[in-house]
Amino acid sequence: MKSVPLPIVVVAFLVALLVVPAAHKTVSASSKATADTLKQLEGEFMRAASEKGAQGYMSYYADEAVEIPNGQGLIAGKANIAKTMDFLDDKSNRLLWTPLGADIAASGDIGYTYGTFEFHSTDKDGKRTVDYGKYTSIWKLQKDGSWKVVLDMGNSSPQPE
Repeated sequence: MKSVPLPIVVVAFLVALLVVPAAHKTVSASSKATADTLKQLEGEFMRAASEKGAQGYMSYYADEAVEIPNGQGLIAGKANIAKTMDFLDDKSNRLLWTPLGADIAASGDIGYTYGTFEFHSTDKDGKRTVDYGKYTSIWKLQKDGSWKVVLDMGNSSPQPE
């Protein structure tokens, strides 16, 4: 058997020390996300919707996202969901939500949030109305390190007391 010269073994060992921690750092970076990370993202998500309408709202959705609207069928795909969000471009409409809870899997790559929402709008007679509801969003860590919504669902609720 041919022996490998010692300098090559040392160089290979040093390269391994540099590469292995770098690969591990990526894994641990994704696992540093917490439930509070997702709650913070929810706040940024709401601000984007408020400031940029449908485009801001949809910027938080993954391409493969699924929407489960109240009383309607599933809507699969970001492009299809976006077709239903133009109401957010009407400045008289306002969608507000409050995350009440969140968690992230031990793997650090998927999590969820849930909470309540209010949708403020003007009816056909010009009267201001508010619809109330609950929501759940499933968030997934993307390859670029960002978190995106992959599943979102909501349903109506009576006015809170």
